[in-house]
Amino acid sequence: MGTQFILSTPPPPTSIQQPLLSATPSFPLPKTHHTTSRKRRGRIHIHNTSKFGNFLDLKPEHQPETFDFDLPWFHPSDRARFDVIIIGAGPAGIRLAEQVSLYGVKVCCIDPEPLSLWPNNYGVWVDEFENLGLEDCLDKTWPMASVYLNDSKTKYLDRCYGRVSRKKLKGKLVQGCVSNGVRFYKAKVWQIKHREFESSVLCDDGTELKGSLIVDASGFGSTFIEYDNVRKRNHGFQIAHGILAEVDDHPFDLDKMVLMDWRDSHLGNEPYLRVSNSKFPTFLYAMPFNSNLIFLEETSLVSRPVLSYMEVKKRMVARLRHLGIRVNRILEDEKCLIPMGGPLPRIPQNVMAIGGTSGVVHPSTGYMVARTMAVAPVVAVAIAQCLGSTRMIRGKQLHDKVWNSLWPIEKRLVREFYSFGMETLLKLDLDGTRRFFDAFFNLKPYYWQGFLSSRLTLNELLWLSISLFGYASNPSRFDIVTKCPVPLAKMMANIALEYF
Repeated sequence: MGTQFILSTPPPPTSIQQPLLSATPSFPLPKTHHTTSRKRRGRIHIHNTSKFGNFLDLKPEHQPETFDFDLPWFHPSDRARFDVIIIGAGPAGIRLAEQVSLYGVKVCCIDPEPLSLWPNNYGVWVDEFENLGLEDCLDKTWPMASVYLNDSKTKYLDRCYGRVSRKKLKGKLVQGCVSNGVRFYKAKVWQIKHREFESSVLCDDGTELKGSLIVDASGFGSTFIEYDNVRKRNHGFQIAHGILAEVDDHPFDLDKMVLMDWRDSHLGNEPYLRVSNSKFPTFLYAMPFNSNLIFLEETSLVSRPVLSYMEVKKRMVARLRHLGIRVNRILEDEKCLIPMGGPLPRIPQNVMAIGGTSGVVHPSTGYMVARTMAVAPVVAVAIAQCLGSTRMIRGKQLHDKVWNSLWPIEKRLVREFYSFGMETLLKLDLDGTRRFFDAFFNLKPYYWQGFLSSRLTLNELLWLSISLFGYASNPSRFDIVTKCPVPLAKMMANIALEYF
């Protein structure tokens, strides 16, 4: 969902953090669901659709951009020994490199294109970036967010939302890396080898670098992170198609971003799409920059198997026609595919992970960017306590301390609860989903905001569940009673595995 409710090699830009370092992803390739075939204070004017063409015929005008920065490069003739080697120069990798190098730890960041600008559109709650001192990395903010449940009911969320400036965020993090002595190397990592107290990476150009700790920040497609066979790799998947578009006009208020639009009146003349959407719903996520520039994304919050990408695009075409949004130019487009939930990596193991491959994606929403920015300093402290002192704690002790800084037992249990939320959402149809979010956003802001930002403790999540049942309508309570027992049993079994 842009943040993503969402967080790659262009064109087109995607919302799944890659460069991929292997042709075979570490998570199972998803099966796919297929089917047989101007707002004025709450009012949406429906237009004759004949004059609104299919925007899929337009080609995105986005061109890959290169970051203009003089990086300190590693040269193969240099001493190829570091404390930490980070694979990947996406937001997760650069953030960790910036943070851990603050403590004098020697870091090298390896990426095929370390100077490329990130193509993803990232959206965050403004208070999340303010808490991290990153509010100057937002290029647009909205004082409120809208949630359209149906044609007659809209919720307005009093919480500021912002779009991340990719150039500002990368510039700030890279500047920190350069100031702290981080070195960069332009290559792909093909292989990792381990000894008791040292590991090495072999790059595609034959260069070998050695370090006390290897961190994989290369995204969901990496094969360097290992999983236990105790739990089934049963990810849910968020899939979306997004465009940054110039339009004649659009019906959305400029002071509100659209977090979710669950209306389905645009499918009135599309019976096959409407039936499919009632079972496996999608919503519109929108960030209006002005009357003629808007980011639009049709999103399947979570599905298993993953919803067909073509199905998502067809629904988006029908929606934009119905809203009277005529797309004149596509400045950027992106396909978002995010694995959600499923088991965590094996803890600990020889390779540390951060970002998409580490399990920090919110299992119920797909949010990741702000969470990654927040956990990197915690992981950096753990690394520095081992490698930034004269004790030089390495090997198994190092791996154990660093992994448990990212995933202490409390956080693992909280994640199981969020995964329970995902499993429940998977069982809801469109009407059930609408009822759920109607009750969810009736909760006290502390709870719904804390849930979306992964800030709640386990006790607070339990209280949230009780409150949610109290706010729920009778049909929604029926959904909870009839559809939650199986996900609840899974959650309790997984918690038992964590404890025993």
